[in-house]
Amino acid sequence: QVQLVESGGGLVQAGGSLRLSCATSGRTFSTYSMGWFRQAPGKEREFVAGISWINERPYYADSVKGRFTISRDNAKNTVYLQMNSLKSEDTAVYYCAAKRPGGNWYDVSAYDYWGQGTQVTVSS
Repeated sequence: QVQLVESGGGLVQAGGSLRLSCATSGRTFSTYSMGWFRQAPGKEREFVAGISWINERPYYADSVKGRFTISRDNAKNTVYLQMNSLKSEDTAVYYCAAKRPGGNWYDVSAYDYWGQGTQVTVSS
C-alpha cells in the first residue's frame, strides 16, 4: 500500500512559480514510477509529467515542456514538480500518482495510487 499526500499548491500570478511536493508512505516508493496529473473544471484528468523509478528519466506533456520539471528524492520518499512561467491555463487541481513499471504514462488507469490533489490557481 502506498499513500500519497500533495502540498505546495496556491494562488500565483501569471509568470510566477510554484513547487509541488508529493510525500509518500511505504517502503516501496523507490520501485514505483511517479506521475503528476491535473484536472481543470469540466475537463478530463490529464498527464503533466512522470519520472521513471529505474533511471529517473522524466516525461512531460507538450503543454508544460520547458516550464515544468519533475524530480524525485528516494531518500525522502518524495516527488516534486517545479512549475515556472505559469499560465492561466495551468489552473487545475494537481494530483500525484504512483504506478508499477509498464503501462502508458498518459493513461490514468495505469496508476495504482493517487493523492487527494492540491489546487493551483494562476491569475492573469
